[in-house]
Amino acid sequence: MNILEIFRKVGPVIWPLLFFSILSLSVILERLWFWLRILNQEKEIVNRVLDAAGEKNWGLATEIARRATDQPIGRFLYAPLSQPKSDMELFRLALESTAETELAQMRRGEKVLELVIAVAPLLGLFGTVWGLIGSLESIRIGDLGTEATAGVTTGIGESLYSTAVGLGVAIVSLVFYRLFQALVVNQVKVFRQAGNDLEILYLQSAPDLSNSKSDIVIPQPIVRDTPRDNFIPPPPPRHRSQNKFSQSPENPEANTSDPEN
Repeated sequence: MNILEIFRKVGPVIWPLLFFSILSLSVILERLWFWLRILNQEKEIVNRVLDAAGEKNWGLATEIARRATDQPIGRFLYAPLSQPKSDMELFRLALESTAETELAQMRRGEKVLELVIAVAPLLGLFGTVWGLIGSLESIRIGDLGTEATAGVTTGIGESLYSTAVGLGVAIVSLVFYRLFQALVVNQVKVFRQAGNDLEILYLQSAPDLSNSKSDIVIPQPIVRDTPRDNFIPPPPPRHRSQNKFSQSPENPEANTSDPEN
């Protein structure tokens, strides 16, 4: 039995099943390549960073983590080491926030596999029910027990192919879905262990990276003493001149002064 014969027996449901199978296969291949790259280099990166930190060479540890930022574990270790201030609380917050981001990226594609696992069996069942309806509608009461019903049983058998294909797509997707979930759980353990080891080393010998603005001394202006001999007193305050427009209209002479005096 070739592929075209199976397509014919499954019926129109084969096209959405084919779409979901290609979608699931693409996610599986991408995730396999992703995990193979991580698992091959992760342990070496962690050991090199921790060894450099254990020797109190924090500059080398930061540089090793920076060069490994193409890996999740490298970005996880580089985030706290790249902080400009030597603060334990800031160090811990950088570890936690980076771990959440990286673990979320590791779960990419799980929603697609969940969709395929849920929809593929239903599509296969729908194709089977559709084929059974077509087969049973062709049965006549007078044809029961005769050779005319042989074609009906053949149609019922062919309609079950859609259920088999849907279950096959869902089973394969479910196997890799569980595998990827197990790898994510293992990464949680690796991140927690590496973060705890790095935090312990940081507590034992924290690097001096504090260049915060609070340590900068602002120079005060220099006040020089003025010699008394050269002291110039300030000028006396000027008297406010009277405005001619402010004179009282009832007694204009009361606000005028004698120019001779």
